[in-house]
Amino acid sequence: MLRVDNPEIPAILTAALGVAPRDTYLGEVISRLRNRPCPGVGRVLNIRPIKQGRATVAYEFVDLRPEDAAPLSVPGVRVILKPRAPKPVAVVSAEPVSAPAPVPVSDLVTANESASLSFAVSKSSSASDYSQKIASLASEASLLARVPAVSKAFVPFGDFEVVDRIVGTRHATDVFTTFITGHSGNGKTFQIEQACAKHQREYIRVNITAETDEDDLIGGFRLKDGETVFELGPVVIAMLRGAVLLLDEVDLAGPKVMCLQPVLEGNALTIKKLGITIKPAPGFTVFATANTKGRGSDDGKYIGTNLLNEAFLERFSITIEQQYPSVAIEKKILAKTFQTLGAVTVTPEAETFFETLAKWADAIRQTFNEDGIEDVISTRRLVHIVKTYRIFGDEDRAIALCLNRFDTSVKAKFLDFYAKLKPQPVVEPVDAPVAPSDDIPF
Repeated sequence: MLRVDNPEIPAILTAALGVAPRDTYLGEVISRLRNRPCPGVGRVLNIRPIKQGRATVAYEFVDLRPEDAAPLSVPGVRVILKPRAPKPVAVVSAEPVSAPAPVPVSDLVTANESASLSFAVSKSSSASDYSQKIASLASEASLLARVPAVSKAFVPFGDFEVVDRIVGTRHATDVFTTFITGHSGNGKTFQIEQACAKHQREYIRVNITAETDEDDLIGGFRLKDGETVFELGPVVIAMLRGAVLLLDEVDLAGPKVMCLQPVLEGNALTIKKLGITIKPAPGFTVFATANTKGRGSDDGKYIGTNLLNEAFLERFSITIEQQYPSVAIEKKILAKTFQTLGAVTVTPEAETFFETLAKWADAIRQTFNEDGIEDVISTRRLVHIVKTYRIFGDEDRAIALCLNRFDTSVKAKFLDFYAKLKPQPVVEPVDAPVAPSDDIPF
């Protein structure tokens, strides 16, 4: 990295390079300098302005090779030299890209502005230039493709063994695709994340909406700092790094997700806007989660879900029907969640409360399946109740606050269920007082 403390650097550089005075815009300077030798600078991949308020006070030359990072030999320019280690450069071609070993990061990530997922485009750039730029960006994508942290509140259940084996296999020659369907709040996304944490797999989650299109998924042109750049989408980054890609709430998608057909088939993806083709690296795996099976929601419970194209659904290798956990598992989930909130131990009172919550939710779900009630209590809703209980220390208040999202009639039915299952306090019998007697025992 080379920092030039002079806000007039574009004009100075254009003069030093013999560029016409009218071409003193930063974008023009960058395009002329990029990937070509520059006096005292070497090959420059990017230039970033440094601002104080609205004023530009300096410029940084980013991604210089250490051997090229020499002081800038332009009169009147003071230079601060900050060389950095070279980055591995992969090749986007017929062979998969070799990504660096993933590094776990914490949930609190401070963004590094130099690790951009975009690159400038110009009329003079060729498809080969774009391929090299994309390959170099793939090694900087750790802010997007990250290894999730292991959660102490996670309890495996249901088909987690299937998900765990898929994530741990790291398919070397083919892409494996999995569709997971089930009611809201029953751990579909969480189990994929925790499988990735267990196997130290990089994980990219994309939340699908009705507006999601090829530009969001594959990438597209953006305007940054006055120049046109192409920003890589999460699907491309996952392919390049061999990461686990999650298409979350995929049944909200419209027809535009059909752009993922070659990706789901395990084939190379052609970015038509750049004229290049990218093959998935070994280990690239695709999961999709949904509340329906891609046939919409007839009862209106999951409004906004769409009918997915049959050809799109057919490209998923397997489908997992995720159920809610059993009472015993759900009780364990609630106890572990309580402990992650700072509770040293789970008191007998709290343990009884968690068991009652699990039995309550199970009874409501059974009634829902028999069309006896309009809604269900999800595992996520129980976790909300436990978190609220941890704050207020009051069982009834925690339940009431967390049930306010439901209609009045549904809430009343839920509370009636809970009242019937809630353990009643044990009242020990009190001996009746003995009436005084005038008899004098002998």
